[in-house]
Amino acid sequence: MRTPARPLPTRPRPTARASRLALTPLCLLLLPSLLLSGCGDGQAAAGATGASTASAALGAEAGSAAAPAALRHDGADVVVPERSPLRGRIVVAAVEQRAVEQPITAPGTIEALPDHLARITPPVSGRIERLQRALGDSVKAGDVLFALDSADVSAAQGDAAKARNAAAQAHRDLDRQQLLFDADIAPRKDLEAAQLARTQADSDLATAQAKLAQLGAGNATGRRLLVRAPLAGRVIEMSAAPGGYWNDINAPLMTIADLSQVSVTAAVPEKDLAQVFVGQKARVRLNAWPDAPRDGTVRYIGEVLDADTRTVKVRLILDNADGRLRPGMFAKVQFSGPSHDAPVVPSSALLQSGLFTRVFVEQSPGRYRARDVNVGASLGDAVEIVSGLKPGERVVVREGVLLND
Repeated sequence: MRTPARPLPTRPRPTARASRLALTPLCLLLLPSLLLSGCGDGQAAAGATGASTASAALGAEAGSAAAPAALRHDGADVVVPERSPLRGRIVVAAVEQRAVEQPITAPGTIEALPDHLARITPPVSGRIERLQRALGDSVKAGDVLFALDSADVSAAQGDAAKARNAAAQAHRDLDRQQLLFDADIAPRKDLEAAQLARTQADSDLATAQAKLAQLGAGNATGRRLLVRAPLAGRVIEMSAAPGGYWNDINAPLMTIADLSQVSVTAAVPEKDLAQVFVGQKARVRLNAWPDAPRDGTVRYIGEVLDADTRTVKVRLILDNADGRLRPGMFAKVQFSGPSHDAPVVPSSALLQSGLFTRVFVEQSPGRYRARDVNVGASLGDAVEIVSGLKPGERVVVREGVLLND
């Protein structure tokens, strides 16, 4: 007899919560493998990027180690390392001690010497017949400059002729009265009157001749007056033409100047007047030829101070054999001052830091320290140091601006 089959036992269906709880350990076990398999490509890319970044960082560190800093600061000092590229550019030199003068500089003007300049004015009015010299011509003393036809000259000569005749007549009258008086024919009073008349006539003749001499017509005849040069020189100005009538006896018709020597008149400020003296050496630089200075000597110091400019005129004499110095030119006059010893550095060593001037003093090779200084006179490419440095100290004279940060 067949035994009936037993039904298989059935398990109860798990709930959703139970299913989730049962799957959790499995998921935790499978998650690493899924992440590894699913994100393998992304991790490879990230790994490559990280490797590149690390390589760049290592390269930068290596580069920094290979190129040291150009300079660094150590307290108040600026240090230039031995391997710095600035080592070959910075130049250091010792401070020199030199005799320094304190020159006085003043503006000046070229002028003709007063005793070498003649402004020719006709002594009388008249018509200019001819000009014997033209502008720029050289003349000698006594040369005829121009001829003037003047009625005043004719009148003066007439007056001189009358005075000459009157004097001759007075002499004859005196001789006659003297004979009559010696013969007891004429009284003494007639003789005395004749003597007085002769004296008066001689005085009138002398006055007329002096007037002709003053006009320069002592040997002239007629109406023509020849005007002559009073000194040798060159005609530098002319204001007339032949045929013109000249009636202003105070206006110069022609100017003659001897420019073999000229004067330089400098306007020295009142504050510097105590350092200027007669015989002092000076150097004159012309605006027209600044590279060709000339040396002169102080000849005269003015007695009056200009109230407007507060300056005194100081005159020097310069030779002008080449004729390059012309009246009216501007110049700069530098008077030599007292000499003293002082530290001197090249002007390239000075650096401006705000309101102060400084230099870099070498403490040891490659180590420099900034120091403020006071400067004095300028000596071309060098400068006097009034305070802040001593002779023998070593300062940066080139490329110091690289240290001035």
